[in-house]
Amino acid sequence: MKYYLIAGEASGDLHGSNLMRSIQAKDENAQFRFWGGDLMQAVGGTLVKHYRDLAFMGFVEVLSNLNTILKNINLCKKDIESFNPDVIIYIDYPGFNFRIMKWARLKGYRNHYYISPQIWAWKENRIKAIKRDVDKMYVILPFEKDFYEQKHNYPVHFVGHPLIDAIAQRKAVDHNEFLATYKLDDRPLIALLPGSRKQEIKKMLKVMLRMADKFPDYQFIIAGAPGQDESFYSQFLKNYPATLVMNRTYDLLSLCHAALVTSGTATLETALFKVPQVVCYKGSNISYQIAKRIINLNYISLVNLIMDEEVVTELIQSDFNEKKLSTELSLILDATHRNRVFANYYELEHKLGGVGASDQTAQLIYESIQ
Repeated sequence: MKYYLIAGEASGDLHGSNLMRSIQAKDENAQFRFWGGDLMQAVGGTLVKHYRDLAFMGFVEVLSNLNTILKNINLCKKDIESFNPDVIIYIDYPGFNFRIMKWARLKGYRNHYYISPQIWAWKENRIKAIKRDVDKMYVILPFEKDFYEQKHNYPVHFVGHPLIDAIAQRKAVDHNEFLATYKLDDRPLIALLPGSRKQEIKKMLKVMLRMADKFPDYQFIIAGAPGQDESFYSQFLKNYPATLVMNRTYDLLSLCHAALVTSGTATLETALFKVPQVVCYKGSNISYQIAKRIINLNYISLVNLIMDEEVVTELIQSDFNEKKLSTELSLILDATHRNRVFANYYELEHKLGGVGASDQTAQLIYESIQ
């Protein structure tokens, strides 16, 4: 069978790669063509476009790059027609994927959506397009099944969260080897996860790095995003005692004592590694003001959304400043507070279900297109 996958972010690349491996285990003749990244490319098949060339963050940024986005959409349509897949698998990334899936339905292709766009947060009217254009929807958050089936009468498959698979499959890292490789000492590690896009890294990392001088008993380690070059981070390291680690985020999370994390999938990854964290977010003021008026959520982090309570502190926009970040970092380093966080993290993992999201989704896709 021929599978065409579209992922536009680092998290989609991760989940897409694991799904591809699971498909290969069930379909030995599987052929892949995809938009994604290095992880998907490592599985095999043909990479059409890397996600680092697709990621535009915020309303203003999208508008300023509209011409490039439209060119990519046209390229994708032509490439799908040339490949003529048995199924198209969309992995989140709704702004782009919704345009493709509408066109693909009219062309007669099978549309399967893995990892639902967050229409429960904003643009709920997208349910109309999903009902019209998506043949199968696979959701990974427990409350999404109720949202689709009870509120919108649209059947979906809850397959569990693929991050549990990704973390379970990783090889354990040797602590001493890690310290020696990066010339680190025995002080506890604090991970800085400033995001994957240049725009957000620039906004987040400078404030995060100011903590290094305030907490000299800890070592601050930047988790370099896979879509960025090491040279990009050099501008931030000139004035702060911190270390850059490229493409080893899971290794770092498995060893660190605490973390400062830009809102996104990384907040859930950090929680699944049982690392106390402060969730941070700051976008352009115009984009933030627009989002504030159209997004109807009590929280921005997946951890708090799934638990439906503030398990981890969120510092958003003006609250993301040096003083408040220092206060919250001190709190998650306190033993009593950490124990409460750990208890909540274990409950969170229970809600997400066990391993097997990738295998279950692959089986459902394969059976459906047989």
